[in-house]
Amino acid sequence: MNTNTVNNTFGVNFYLKKNKATKAGLCPIYARITVNGKRRELSVKRSVDPVNWNAAKGMPKGFREDIIKLQKYLDRFKSDIVENYQDLFLQKKLITTDVLKGIMTGGNQSEFTLSKLMQYHNKQQKMVLEWGTMKNYGTTEKYVLKFLQEKFNTTDKYLAELNYQFITDFEYYLRGLKDKNNKSALSNNGVMKHLERLRKMVNLAFRLEWIERNPFVAHKLRFEKTQRQHLTSDELKRLETQKLSLDRHKSVRDMFVFSCYTGLAFTDVMNLTKQTLLKVKTVNYG
Repeated sequence: MNTNTVNNTFGVNFYLKKNKATKAGLCPIYARITVNGKRRELSVKRSVDPVNWNAAKGMPKGFREDIIKLQKYLDRFKSDIVENYQDLFLQKKLITTDVLKGIMTGGNQSEFTLSKLMQYHNKQQKMVLEWGTMKNYGTTEKYVLKFLQEKFNTTDKYLAELNYQFITDFEYYLRGLKDKNNKSALSNNGVMKHLERLRKMVNLAFRLEWIERNPFVAHKLRFEKTQRQHLTSDELKRLETQKLSLDRHKSVRDMFVFSCYTGLAFTDVMNLTKQTLLKVKTVNYG
């Protein structure tokens, strides 16, 4: 069976895997799903003797009761694939063989969506990451959802639908954003930071085995080197007197200010102990 719908080519065919034949000579039946030239195969959990198989039609042959039951089973299996394809098409979702295979194998791909991944990541990390970092992830999520709406007219996507083109399209979308003065809303590094955060979330999905392939494998982030500017006296003074509500923020601020006045690297200040200070005192003063 092959159909052609709005430039999408789609087909479902059955074949035998003779190299996996059992000792009794039965061969497992596999379905080959093709979407736009890309193929995926999956087992239908049935086997048959090659003698009772019509390779040209991709269906069992004969009139025995067990053969007729197998024919009906394969017809239903193919109908289910076609129905899932049509459902995805009507929902205006990008259709891939990975998505169809996931649905048919009970992988429950409907649970593994981009929105649910972002929600899961933010829920798991909010007790680990700083508030400012989580706010940045929230901004990235906002841009991703706007991109889905404007590019695909949808609110979500299955993770199995993500590919290299999705990443590059999202990058172009971010680069095309304008501020109220019709200037680029994001710098190159700003775009890269959003892609970096999306990549970290997709990496998490890959580690959780929510997706079979990581679309970021072939993608490289391209940050531009920037020249860091030192703080002015007024800026340092404002930092010193800034009122902070959280104790951990106060500690970080105090250590940073201390490093500014002493010239010690922030990492050295982090590792500073009373024993270290006593050693310095001993060396300097005897």
